[in-house]
Amino acid sequence: MGVQFIAEVSSNHSRNLKRCLDFIDCSAEIGCDAVKFQLFKIEELFAPQVLAVNEQLRRRSEWELPVSFLPELADRCREKNIQFSCTPFYLEAVEELLPYVDFFKIASYELLWNDLLIKCAQTGKPVILSTGMATLDEVSEAVTVLRSAGCLDLTLLHCVSGYPAPVDECNLSVIETLRKSTGCPVGWSDHSVSQGVINRAVNCWGASTVEFHLDLDGTGDEFNTGHCWLPEQIGTVISELRIGEGADGDGIKKPSAKELPDRDWRADPEDGLRPLKNTRLTYQG
Repeated sequence: MGVQFIAEVSSNHSRNLKRCLDFIDCSAEIGCDAVKFQLFKIEELFAPQVLAVNEQLRRRSEWELPVSFLPELADRCREKNIQFSCTPFYLEAVEELLPYVDFFKIASYELLWNDLLIKCAQTGKPVILSTGMATLDEVSEAVTVLRSAGCLDLTLLHCVSGYPAPVDECNLSVIETLRKSTGCPVGWSDHSVSQGVINRAVNCWGASTVEFHLDLDGTGDEFNTGHCWLPEQIGTVISELRIGEGADGDGIKKPSAKELPDRDWRADPEDGLRPLKNTRLTYQG
């Protein structure tokens, strides 16, 4: 099975339904397996005393995804044969998303919130959990909570919650650490915007899933932070990795079809000359 690519729309949709649908179309076109949105309400995301003194956070209410969009987004995903997912950031969001999503994604910032983990697990749907900022003990505890609440299909994403994430802080070997310690499939949630990092996560550390932040055109609300890919950039990465997946073969060491004509032109073991002596006979008059 190949790598699962998830396009994270984040807050780049500008609360515009057409733009949301364009994200789905674009994600399908560049070869993604899933597209993911976020469902939050600012007043249920930040404590009131923090919002009272931080106007910048209050303005993020303009980033909220309208719940009324969900049916059309889910329908468009079915039409484009791509999975639909969304991150719930308040408890009621789980119920609002349940009829529509193929899987739940839990963000790194919510990893410690057991009530949310339990509610997602109890739906019976697959769960993907990002692990940015967490210690191994914290991840292990979250995995235990999810499994105890009934989650049977759990994927972890190693993540560096820096925007953008410096390449030398990506610590991709943690993918194997998480895999060994939890027994879960483990992928990479990318904030590096580096083709080399994604290639390394997949080809060296066996990331089963790659999530990345997507913007359509550089005008999204989060693009200037520096952690979002543009379609043509990430499309090339996905295409090249898909090509590479076709090169794995069956593991049996044998001549390939392309090699068969050259087998008779190998050096003969007796005199070291090419081609083999039996082949030379066809050149005698």
